[in-house]
Amino acid sequence: MEIANLTDYILSHSDDEGELLTALNRDANVNLLHPRMLSGHLQGRILKMFCRMMRPKRVLEIGTYTAYATLCLAEGIEEDALVHTIEINDEMEDFIRKYLDKSPLKSKIRLHFGDAMEIIPRLDETFDLVFIDANKRIYSEYYDLVFPAVRPGGLILADNTLWDGKVIEKNVPAADKQTWGIRNFNEKIKADDRIEKVILPLRDGLTMIWKKDN
Repeated sequence: MEIANLTDYILSHSDDEGELLTALNRDANVNLLHPRMLSGHLQGRILKMFCRMMRPKRVLEIGTYTAYATLCLAEGIEEDALVHTIEINDEMEDFIRKYLDKSPLKSKIRLHFGDAMEIIPRLDETFDLVFIDANKRIYSEYYDLVFPAVRPGGLILADNTLWDGKVIEKNVPAADKQTWGIRNFNEKIKADDRIEKVILPLRDGLTMIWKKDN
């Protein structure tokens, strides 16, 4: 087997994503405008592994998109656990349900459409693991909303926190609300003494945020 680069090597020595996720990935790349937004093979296996290690009973995903990450999270949780996933774009519903309906994991997944800022308070759940991967402009607002619902010792994962390197650019236009949203979020997390945190240089940056026990 010829290995073209280091990423190929990593993937060839990690678990396969499986036929359903391979088909989803291919479908997204052919038919969606922004297929790069889905988590993909490596990050998907990492999300599953987080669930294997933490054994969460309740998982929250903010930003379903194609449900690639949703299915990876569901792979890693136990039979009596649930993933609540929220997608604001109802035009994605047919694509999402196409793959959820094909999956033996669909009973572990609760799909919600609408504004996460409105839906999360109505869920009335305590979460062990939260994955934030939605509107970059309001990452700080998502964090403030969900933090009280995360159990002590729980984990929040925030995706895209390096934002193609724009977080270190010196002259970011005021109109670039997504970059400023990520930068402000990163500064907020840095200053929060209720948590421990580390940014992993995985794909576009994945921040691990552990909520302290006290």
